[in-house]
Amino acid sequence: MSTVSLGIPTVGPRAEGLALPAPGATSGERAAGAGLVDRFGRVARDLRVSLTEKCSLRCTYCMPAEGLPPIARSKLLTPDEIARLVRIGVGLGIEEVRFTGGEPLVRRDLVDVLRATRDAAPGIPLAMTTNGIGLDRVAEDLVEAGLTRVNVSLDSIDRAHFAELTRRDRLPDVLAGIAAAARAGLGPVKINAVLMPETLSGACDLLAWAVEHGCRLRFIEQMPLDADQRWTRETLVPAATLVDTLSQRFDLTEAGRDDPSSPAEDWLVDGGPATVGIIASVTRSFCGDCDRTRITAEGTVRSCLFSDAETDVRVLLRDGADDEEIAAAWQQAMWGKPFAHGLDAPEGERPSRELGRTETFAVSARSMGAIGG
Repeated sequence: MSTVSLGIPTVGPRAEGLALPAPGATSGERAAGAGLVDRFGRVARDLRVSLTEKCSLRCTYCMPAEGLPPIARSKLLTPDEIARLVRIGVGLGIEEVRFTGGEPLVRRDLVDVLRATRDAAPGIPLAMTTNGIGLDRVAEDLVEAGLTRVNVSLDSIDRAHFAELTRRDRLPDVLAGIAAAARAGLGPVKINAVLMPETLSGACDLLAWAVEHGCRLRFIEQMPLDADQRWTRETLVPAATLVDTLSQRFDLTEAGRDDPSSPAEDWLVDGGPATVGIIASVTRSFCGDCDRTRITAEGTVRSCLFSDAETDVRVLLRDGADDEEIAAAWQQAMWGKPFAHGLDAPEGERPSRELGRTETFAVSARSMGAIGG
């Protein structure tokens, strides 16, 4: 069995000083402790909340052309339910909330979600990841309701290429949304670009555009969370290849990470102050510093993008469970978080916490569009 070394710290991000449960602790003992801690000492501080599976685009790496199977409206969390979960999460140590989809902007009650969440957890940063379509019409309302940051997914600024990637000719709408977000005070707007063979040739143009418009661009290695499950390692464009490509046009200086739990490795562009971030999710795994916990649109806690283990908290919300019961279920779900996704390990193996050992793994059956990123 091959030895896997990922440079994983003994204690997870910002876990110093926290009374961690013993490895053999019961669920009751874990619930009595502080925080959303897993077996490896990592502490969840970043909450991702998916609001819907629906989207106005059909990106080839995310959704099939016909979209994802619809979720009945009655199974989606309401604004008040989302706000309650955020409040409970803040009590467990959550420091930031990000709303995702599908596409959050397709929820007609998005402003209500933000207001309810802001009121339930005042002072907590509320961010959103969006494709930007329609953002120009609601950006100011979202800021008034509590939105503090926005990430816009944009893989190409070539209109024909954008239409091919997303199966929709909507690039002008996305650019209008980015401009509106900046005017509304959400700048600098972060841009997320998925790195694929067909986007590599336009990477320099996208970075030049981002620098010109004061946006912070981050390239993300494509992960095997496509709805059509066509991802292969052979088609993966690694971060190192991107750096080589960008370096043909820009002078890049490695700047590292602002925070150990941040997924992006930053590079100064032509000496700065502009930067470009690279999230090497596959080739330079940062699982050992992961501080995320997720709630799906249907109200299940998901500890890891690549694990299909989910804990239903919607049923607890609607069956009259108190905050302590919901918190305990959430803690139990996070305690079982896998050590690492294993995508950079030999096929069919996942690194275990004990270096030199591996365990088998299976890539999640749910696509990014269904999980929420």
